[in-house]
Amino acid sequence: MPAYDFYFTRLTYESGDWDVDIRMPSNVLNSLVEYTTLKVDTVERIVALSDPKMLEAPFCYLAGHKLVQFTAAERNNFERYVKGGGFVFVDDCNHDIDGLFAKSFEAEMARIFGARALHRIPNTHPLYSCFFRFDGPPNTGMELNGWGDDLVHEYLQAIEVKGRIGVLYSNKDYGCEWDYDFRNKRWLAVDNTRFAVNIIQYALGA
Repeated sequence: MPAYDFYFTRLTYESGDWDVDIRMPSNVLNSLVEYTTLKVDTVERIVALSDPKMLEAPFCYLAGHKLVQFTAAERNNFERYVKGGGFVFVDDCNHDIDGLFAKSFEAEMARIFGARALHRIPNTHPLYSCFFRFDGPPNTGMELNGWGDDLVHEYLQAIEVKGRIGVLYSNKDYGCEWDYDFRNKRWLAVDNTRFAVNIIQYALGA
């Protein structure tokens, strides 16, 4: 198998609907090819959270709308991966702080890492300047159109391990924002997947 600097891993989990935002990974991978010198595997990998293979991934994506209630094996792998230096980007497709995904996922994080582990990150965090420069988390069309909780979320949350983000958590629904054929980016004044490049570059140690 060819050696890659990066491959995109989507995590499946038994309790909810993990198979969302189907076109998003190829769009993000296209951006990595376009903007960076990384050697990128352009095929999304789908791996069960309970499978030890996920522990080898450079980056994992977990999303959904419904209940997040990990099995013992899923919980164990999630904890091992994050505490071992892994990076998980978790996106709430409901973009709703009172929705089922948000409440159940946050409860899982409290159970694994402690009640205060998940916290807001400041808009001066290196995540926002490690490749492209942002003043904070870019807004999404879902927020601006008043869907979900009818709020524009001004911050992202994270769980940090040894001073670096291990779990990046968004209620902004970036997955839906980036869920389109990458060839349509030519119609955008500014490519909205650039923030995904920042997330991945940070995950890889930028």
